[in-house]
Amino acid sequence: MTATPPPVAVVTDRHDDVLHTHTALAAHHVPSGRITLHPGPGTTSETGLAHDLLAALGKPPLLPGGFPAGRQPAWEAATAWITALPVTRLTVLRAHRLTARRTMRLLQLRTVTGVHLTLVCHRPHLPAALHQALQTADYCVTADFQAARRHYYGTPAAVSPLVDEPARSANRWLTLPVLDRLVSYDSPVPCTAPCTPPAIAFRHRPPPAPLTEQTVREIARRLATVTAHPRLAAALAAALFTGASFQQLATARPGDYDDAAATLALHDRARYTDGCATHRVPPWARVFLRAAVCFARLAPGQDQHLLAGSHDRTHLLRVAETARLRPPQPSAGQRTGRIQWDWRERKEAQCYDAMLTRHQIPPSS
Repeated sequence: MTATPPPVAVVTDRHDDVLHTHTALAAHHVPSGRITLHPGPGTTSETGLAHDLLAALGKPPLLPGGFPAGRQPAWEAATAWITALPVTRLTVLRAHRLTARRTMRLLQLRTVTGVHLTLVCHRPHLPAALHQALQTADYCVTADFQAARRHYYGTPAAVSPLVDEPARSANRWLTLPVLDRLVSYDSPVPCTAPCTPPAIAFRHRPPPAPLTEQTVREIARRLATVTAHPRLAAALAAALFTGASFQQLATARPGDYDDAAATLALHDRARYTDGCATHRVPPWARVFLRAAVCFARLAPGQDQHLLAGSHDRTHLLRVAETARLRPPQPSAGQRTGRIQWDWRERKEAQCYDAMLTRHQIPPSS
């Protein structure tokens, strides 16, 4: 929970002036920390509002995977992204149509994230449902357009070029050797006792090749828009700077990410690869790890994995393919039409089998 957030700003747009709507929509700019939410018509569900919020954040509204009791943790995901980005201002248009329960959801979001919440009521008076919900929060009401505009925009914030750059060849596959081990035969297991591992030494495999700045920007942009699931986005980001397998990514727990030190610990008690080790988290990937930590705190019933669980493997690979990220593939004549995630592993196994065959002692006559 954050410090006490500012009072809710309620804007009364008495005559449903299009200027209010256009100004609020123009203020929407996620890299600057400003979100304008225009709830979809025809729905009164709380989950529908969470899906609208995820869409406003630039993410697909549905989270892949199965969830306890069939309840999709959409509010938890939206809250995690708002906290991690961070979003500092949330303007909600057509607030006079909100039910009391939907308004309470927004007020709870404000309490957890500290976001400056502005509700635009396109009526001369507050409806009963909105008035009822606001009794639980500090709020102020204004009908002045300039005051409303200040609530929509706040203090101008710097734009992050890492997230706000236009897409470059979004449909082009990025072939990344660092993903060679994502589907691997190793079987590391998490530590059951407290573990503070040393920095990664890469004794048994080469470190991941550095990515160019242009590639980093494009990867960050794709990961920010390809999924609403904080854990899957963070898992794929972690794979790209650690070179770890899916099984090792699944050993991470929420306490394994240190935001202050910008480090991520992965575990390997049996030392299948490098043993338990701590990895430096590059600046571009930290927002994804922060979102995953926040999501784990808000949705503890989703289990205690930080990045992924054993049931998430197929979903993670689908997210990577949707983002058009893949490991090196076989030559054109050997391709099957689908991404071959285990091609390197199978090639190494075949080479190993061939070596054993060559050195096999023939049976005596």
